[in-house]
Amino acid sequence: MQTKFLFPIFSSLLFIIIANGCTEKQNVKQISIKDFFRNPEKTSFQLSPDGTSLSYLEPYQNRLNIVIQNLNDKSVKRITSETKRNIGQYFWLGSDELVYLKDEDGDENFRLIAVGSDGTNLRDITPFEKVKIKLVMSDRRLNKTIMIAMNKRDSTMFDVYRLDTKNSKLSMVCKNNGNFHYWKMDHEGKLLLAAATDGVNENLQYRETEASPFKTIITNDFKNTIQPIAFSQDNKFIYATSNLNRDKQAIVLINLSTGKEVEEIFSHKDVDVTDAGFSEDGNRLLYTGFTTWKYQMNFLDDSAKEVYNKIAKQLPGKEITIRDQDRAQKKLLVRTYSDKSLGAFYLYHISENKLEKLSDVSPWLKESDMCDMKPISYTSRDGIQINGYLTLPKGVDSKNLPVIIYPHGGPWIRNRWGFNPEVQFFANRGYAVLQMNYRGSTGYGRGFWQASFKEWGLKMQDDISDGSEWLIKTGIADSSRIAIYGYSFGGYTALAGVTFTPNLYRCGISYCGISNLFTYMKDIPPYYNQFLKMAYEMIGHPEKDADYFRKVSPVFHTNQIKVPVMIAQGEKDPRVNVSETKQFVKSLKKAGVEVTYFLKKNEGHGFANEENKMEFYAELEKFLAQNLQSK
Repeated sequence: MQTKFLFPIFSSLLFIIIANGCTEKQNVKQISIKDFFRNPEKTSFQLSPDGTSLSYLEPYQNRLNIVIQNLNDKSVKRITSETKRNIGQYFWLGSDELVYLKDEDGDENFRLIAVGSDGTNLRDITPFEKVKIKLVMSDRRLNKTIMIAMNKRDSTMFDVYRLDTKNSKLSMVCKNNGNFHYWKMDHEGKLLLAAATDGVNENLQYRETEASPFKTIITNDFKNTIQPIAFSQDNKFIYATSNLNRDKQAIVLINLSTGKEVEEIFSHKDVDVTDAGFSEDGNRLLYTGFTTWKYQMNFLDDSAKEVYNKIAKQLPGKEITIRDQDRAQKKLLVRTYSDKSLGAFYLYHISENKLEKLSDVSPWLKESDMCDMKPISYTSRDGIQINGYLTLPKGVDSKNLPVIIYPHGGPWIRNRWGFNPEVQFFANRGYAVLQMNYRGSTGYGRGFWQASFKEWGLKMQDDISDGSEWLIKTGIADSSRIAIYGYSFGGYTALAGVTFTPNLYRCGISYCGISNLFTYMKDIPPYYNQFLKMAYEMIGHPEKDADYFRKVSPVFHTNQIKVPVMIAQGEKDPRVNVSETKQFVKSLKKAGVEVTYFLKKNEGHGFANEENKMEFYAELEKFLAQNLQSK
């Protein structure tokens, strides 16, 4: 039997940041804002299931739209004409139709739009107002159906439906009892696994058929993670990542009748093992994946390793990932990536061992002009090792540099090695950029994650401050020219940094950042109510922990901020209260703080439209140049 290659998909973070007027002192080519942040030339390639066509996203009137290329006659046709916002997530449904997600100005209330591969029959297949839709599964082997979850029946919970895209008919597959938050289909597209939570404890439930009732097979609290990956072909076992009875997540095999772990397949002593790939029949584990400072794959199947190595041999020095394949398993889509490039897409013909280049993602950016992203580590003040990445600019000595401290958002995600346009932009302008994985960042085990509970603005912030102090002690940073920037939770850390360590930073930039923990918890959408108990334990309770919330919320301490601040946000931000942000800006101005406020009415939690990004980057560049210029 031939092998299906389900390798992981990588995407580059594309949020924001900008620069300082240092390049005049360097013999370094200054790259324009447009070249760093404009839409890619071509991206998000996919193969039709029958292998006769390629789809990809390409700009049309400054918005990414779907284009179809016939692989037989090489004809090309754009099939969508969205002019308001980029198309992001899309997929083939059979070989003659595609579906894409569409929201309104960043409100994240997505609708599903179907369109024929010839551009005809464009239609909204989920025409519901004020309904949150989540894509549970799109299996192109199924006949014009998609599995989705919606809070249409009850705004506080999601039910799962099978959606017939031919007529938009919905069939309920799993009515929510109030606790379900996760579902998993088998290889035939039947929903047989679900997870329910009371906010603290989670029950993994299994049923043999869709007509059978769910039965609990595993109960654990939220600090223990069991993440199903794939069913075995006979549906008697589930492959999953698990940290039950261990600190680091491992790939395990679980018996669905007993809920017992029957085998640990692969683990790593230092980091979580996060994913795995399987053969088409689900009976062969092909590889496992984990991230130390780079993503790594451990092959367990010789045929998969052989194909991967044949491709890698034709792309020496490149990191590669397999993005897609046709149903006949004759063609693979390959993407390259690195810390200096968004890479390129290739079409690989398995039987011929032939690699055909399709397109660079951003050919105007040259790797030789980019800077290395190097792994670093330092020790926090209480003895915890903090890992991260340091990018140094070209053309200058690595001493007394202006620095951007760039904590990630989340907070329960992590920074990864790879191309980051804003990091490279900073470095091109003469900044050193430090990205740290503070406590709570995922991938380093349960203990490291739990060490972040109720530590917003406290030990988590200390880890970030310790990174700044580490750069000063090494002589890399000019202590008078350090800025802190962040997006979402990272925006909170930027505000917390200039509030609670006012002598450490010269300025701060908060992009869609939280300023008030009370408001943040109050504004959690009703469909997240089931997770409130967990949030109370991880973040804090607005009543029981009111003193803590007030202590670490920058909005209550504007008098402590002594340096310039820039704040940016979309008017339709569904996650951070815009009215609260506007009030915070007024309070800062009243306290005499120099504030730059950048607000866009047609954006949400982050800027997506190209013209808004360009305008923002230009404003941010000026802000940083004014505050981090040479003494």
